[in-house]
Amino acid sequence: MATPKQLLVAGGGIGGLAAALACARAGWQVRVFERAAAFSEVGAGVQLGPNVVRLLQAWDLGAALRAVAAFPARLHVRDAASGQALATLDLAAMPARYGAAYATVHRADLLALLHQAVAPLADVALALDRRVQGFEDDGRRVLLRTAGQAAVEGDALLGADGLWSGVRAQLLGDGPPRLTGHLAYRALLPQAALPAALRSSEVTAWLGPRLHLVSYPVRAGAALNVVAFVHGVPPGGERGATPDALAHWDHATNAADLQAAMAGCCAPLQDLVRTVPAWRLWVLADRPPLRAAAQQARGRVALLGDAAHPMRPYLAQGAGMAIEDAEALGRALRQANTAGIAVPTLLARYALERWQRNARVQARALRNGRIFHATGPVRWGRNLSLRLLGERLLDMPWLYGAAYATDTGTPSR
Repeated sequence: MATPKQLLVAGGGIGGLAAALACARAGWQVRVFERAAAFSEVGAGVQLGPNVVRLLQAWDLGAALRAVAAFPARLHVRDAASGQALATLDLAAMPARYGAAYATVHRADLLALLHQAVAPLADVALALDRRVQGFEDDGRRVLLRTAGQAAVEGDALLGADGLWSGVRAQLLGDGPPRLTGHLAYRALLPQAALPAALRSSEVTAWLGPRLHLVSYPVRAGAALNVVAFVHGVPPGGERGATPDALAHWDHATNAADLQAAMAGCCAPLQDLVRTVPAWRLWVLADRPPLRAAAQQARGRVALLGDAAHPMRPYLAQGAGMAIEDAEALGRALRQANTAGIAVPTLLARYALERWQRNARVQARALRNGRIFHATGPVRWGRNLSLRLLGERLLDMPWLYGAAYATDTGTPSR
């Protein structure tokens, strides 16, 4: 029997652990190197469309997801200034329409779910506190260097190390991600502590001039995730936008800053904002949509998730595209064992399958940001279109459907 091939994974976040699971299922041995001292995610929720939930179910994680997620019945879109209802999408219909539900989950719970799935696997080794410093791809193997340790050899390297990916920096040399000019204020609220009028089991998006706010349940409905997006610059300007700077930000003034930014919003929305005792602030950065498959894989090195295609969170598919990447990578690498195809060829096939899908989602997220934050006549036209077309605008068969490469022509939200 041939020796199992070795996949080295830089990054133990949602994308890295999803890839470890998918590739171990494909018959590879996987070694994950995470720079942090623990597998953890901080303070934010994730929306998972049926395209993603369907994959988690295929990985036998459906029951684990049901234990920690919420499954909202509806998405409501409202005008942030007037409070008027604009449109509703029936999320409860998605299992019948797309074969899986629409879920909302805390990032930490999703990461824990994946960690619990991979930790017992004999073919997966998880290494914490291992900062990746570089790699060498000589065409026959990949050598991965980590701080304070001997180089590790593998048949392929996956960069799943996020927005500020060191693997991408060496592989593509295309500079840092770009600042979007948008800030995200995030909060997690126990539902039991909220006034009855502010509790919610559904997704609500409030669209306003140069801002929007989204809320939805997580933790099986016990908590409400709230995130407000506004135009602005990070503390310290562009120099304050790096991960290291983020760790030292003073978040004490965030509540006052956000309340000032949302001063023109309707009373119910301002009541929700004032209820939050403390907001955590994130600066949003992204990259232009992918332009070619070579931006997602070269030689024996591939990229996944935010390392490959960081996007604005205005289509709620950042984590989803990372999980889709993982599934596609596992399918591709399975052929190294079943068909004996060379690893660089398989990684190229993975990139060819994924890059256009990812680029389209990146582009739609950019477009949504312009629509969500519209002012003047564009805002009026947006509101009228939502009132007239409603679910036809909000539903996205091209995204949620199983045959995701097929474009139905349905507009995205």
